[in-house]
Amino acid sequence: MNIFEKNTSLLVALLLFLSTTTILFVLAASSATDTNDGSPVRPVYLIEVEGVITTGQKNFIGRQIENALDIESQLLIVRINTPGGLVDATMKINELFLNVPMPVAVLVAPSGAIAGSAGTFILMASDIAAMAPGTTIGAAQPVALSPGGAGEADDKAITFYASYMRNTAEEKGRPGDIAERFVTENLSLGSTESLEKGMIDYLAGNVHELMNELDGKEIEKLGEIFILNTADAPIEQGEMTLAESFQNWLSNPQIAFLVLMAGFFGIYLGLNAPGTIVPEVGGLILIIMGIYGIGLFDANTTGIILLLLGLGLIMAEIFTSGFGVLGTGGAISLAIGAIMLPVEPLMATDWYTTFVVTVAGVVIGMVIIMVVVVQRIIKSRRRWTGGSEHFTAPEKGVTVNDLDPEGRIKARGEYWSARSIDGSKIPAGRDVEVVKAETLMLWVQLPKNQKNSNTG
Repeated sequence: MNIFEKNTSLLVALLLFLSTTTILFVLAASSATDTNDGSPVRPVYLIEVEGVITTGQKNFIGRQIENALDIESQLLIVRINTPGGLVDATMKINELFLNVPMPVAVLVAPSGAIAGSAGTFILMASDIAAMAPGTTIGAAQPVALSPGGAGEADDKAITFYASYMRNTAEEKGRPGDIAERFVTENLSLGSTESLEKGMIDYLAGNVHELMNELDGKEIEKLGEIFILNTADAPIEQGEMTLAESFQNWLSNPQIAFLVLMAGFFGIYLGLNAPGTIVPEVGGLILIIMGIYGIGLFDANTTGIILLLLGLGLIMAEIFTSGFGVLGTGGAISLAIGAIMLPVEPLMATDWYTTFVVTVAGVVIGMVIIMVVVVQRIIKSRRRWTGGSEHFTAPEKGVTVNDLDPEGRIKARGEYWSARSIDGSKIPAGRDVEVVKAETLMLWVQLPKNQKNSNTG
């Protein structure tokens, strides 16, 4: 009994110790993410931008900013590594950064990264500019694309973008004259020189170093003061959706050009080989995608056009004998259009999900139908090569006109091209025997009994 009581006491003491330790650990952990007044530390939202600045990147950044606002982030950090990109996408990204009601920090990282051309424009639009050691910015002179290749833009374009760069930099308290030289002289600066000239605010090797540097700083933006508490703040981060990844890939200028050329090549092949259908359908879809890639269509317009094209091709398949090609093209067009069509802010998310599921169902159904059609065609062709009675050569017939030595005969109610086997003339209306067949030509002769009577 005493042993039992001792064991019970030890068990109770152990449970009390574990409970106390757990409570203290939870309190310590919670205090690490609380401010001094007991309120929780608001998160920092991180966006990573790699590669060419495209329409897909712009859409991705816009959605991430909405997410950051929804969770009431205290700071938006954009880690960037880009050689440049599209002017339209760059200026829309800058517009987002300048007007979002929270501080935006742009960090050129990791070491060895660059923010060339469009990347420098984005860096100048940030509330907080930072670079990792060994990184480079600048070389932002615009270029003009022509059939002969890329060259310098005209003076009018250079003057405009130089003024835009200067105004953006001065708005954020940075030297406008140096910022202007990024465009007019293709000036490039390393991280140390950029800090010395006042083009950036901090040197930071990574996101955590930047957060430690910014802890306790006050940032004024849009008439409001933001006090940053970032040293131990949690980091939230989003990933690209399938649609954004596809748009990012397609709006790369090199990819867009190749897609557009492939579309024109498909149309060219179709015009030179009428009735093939495949090149024309594929070329039309590729041309629409290429036009979007070079920036002439926005995502909404492209998605709607592809959806309408897909429906049109499916209707054409139903009412014509497209042998499955039109239907397959329609299914592909519907699928791409559904991916391209972005989620609109005023459209319910449930509706969009239902819409995508519906499109997927239609595409799967069309694929199944196409598979059945193709199987039937293959089966019918195999049956024909095996020797249907309607396509094998007849054994006998009647001459329709004189064979001298070629002409026509009638056999099994059909007209056939025929030639006498020995080159002799066979009058019209005579019975003949088929000796052999080559392609659609029948080699014939008079029956033996008629030969004997003729020679007798």
